[in-house]
Amino acid sequence: MKLIMPEAVKAIIDTLEQNGYETYAVGGCVRDSVMGKEPSDWDICTSALPEETLTVLHADNIIQNGLKHGTVTVRVEGQNYEITTFRTDGIYRDNRHPESVQFVRSLHEDLARRDFTINALAYSPEKGLQDDFGGLSDMANKVLRCVGEPDKRFGEDALRILRALRFASVLGFSIEPVTAESIHRNAALLHHISAERIFSELVKLLQGGHAEQVLLAYPDVLGVFMPEILPMAGFAQHNPYHCYDVWTHTVKAVAAIRPTKTLRLAALFHDIGKPQCHRRDERGIDHFHGHPDVSEGMAEQILKRLKCDKKTISNVCRLIKMHDVRVPAQRKNVRKMIAKTGMERFPDLLELKRADAKAQSPQHLQETLDYVDALEAVYREEAAKDNDFTLRTLAVNGRDLQALGMTDGKRIGQCLNRLLEKVIDCELENQKERLLSEVVSWNIISI
Repeated sequence: MKLIMPEAVKAIIDTLEQNGYETYAVGGCVRDSVMGKEPSDWDICTSALPEETLTVLHADNIIQNGLKHGTVTVRVEGQNYEITTFRTDGIYRDNRHPESVQFVRSLHEDLARRDFTINALAYSPEKGLQDDFGGLSDMANKVLRCVGEPDKRFGEDALRILRALRFASVLGFSIEPVTAESIHRNAALLHHISAERIFSELVKLLQGGHAEQVLLAYPDVLGVFMPEILPMAGFAQHNPYHCYDVWTHTVKAVAAIRPTKTLRLAALFHDIGKPQCHRRDERGIDHFHGHPDVSEGMAEQILKRLKCDKKTISNVCRLIKMHDVRVPAQRKNVRKMIAKTGMERFPDLLELKRADAKAQSPQHLQETLDYVDALEAVYREEAAKDNDFTLRTLAVNGRDLQALGMTDGKRIGQCLNRLLEKVIDCELENQKERLLSEVVSWNIISI
């Protein structure tokens, strides 16, 4: 099998091999190349010790900050290429990083320390593909399997637990039973992983094309760092609009929505407050009054804990708060929804509403989709007029009111907000002369 690689990678490999050192492209870049995908980066491993690599390459564009762990970084035409000496790892006391590494001359020993068989592949133009642990077979069968003993691999680096779920979601691979059992058994080790690392893997998992299968199979793993989701699993919804428990409904909503970071997070958390808001009426029907507000608050706490950026938190929470709002699809009502959601985010709200409906009982699906289509029709009319229903686009501003003789800043603010409400309610057109005439009619200029 011949793989196509960047000329810079081939040149590095050729140079080191010509000087007597075994050198290969290794890991994810080889995996992606075999699968016909474009690698995002290229890692190189070599039998050369770090100082030998430096001597052979003797380039001005070498970064030496990884020498302790055997890594030399070469920058070629704006791209970094990491070259790491074959190594074995010492004891992992923090379930994340080895306390020491030992350099070796054997490619096999280096591949044996890697996480999954599909990542334990190496390639050089001269020697071809090196597959010591059955990675090609697992790739062909779409199976994710640890190299060696799964308990040991996950004990060394607990982040591998989430990486396994992410690979399964993104690649559509099934996790083989022994590895899967180890994931469930060792899930608590994720307590040792930083929030930033966890969140990065979670987002990639959620955006995968096979997130539904992974989320349904591993709520206990996600519950280690998001215990708030655990009550959702198995929580039945005895309601004409629902045919799934809260967790299954949530997962199907995630799968039904476009795979962006904001949308999938909003779908994941949109009903997380339902178990807290549960009430069953005298007919045996379940209700969850107030769950959007409770879900919004819980989502904000979780996302802050996971070190999510503020803009994403704000957008996700706004969508959650509005996801269950149902008003007549008339201009006045939709304008109010747009004002609360934001013109830019309103299409996302419509997507969340559609995904929510697709994860409910099918007999009500078309009715809800027709309703959302009606909301969208009004939205498109307003968007075509560049209306976003904020003070920023109001046809008058504070200076205009000052020109009328109004001097009190607080009163100016109150008047602008009152005008905006009237515009949103379709009582006034957003035209400067009409708005100023309205203010004059209130007889408050000199007060």
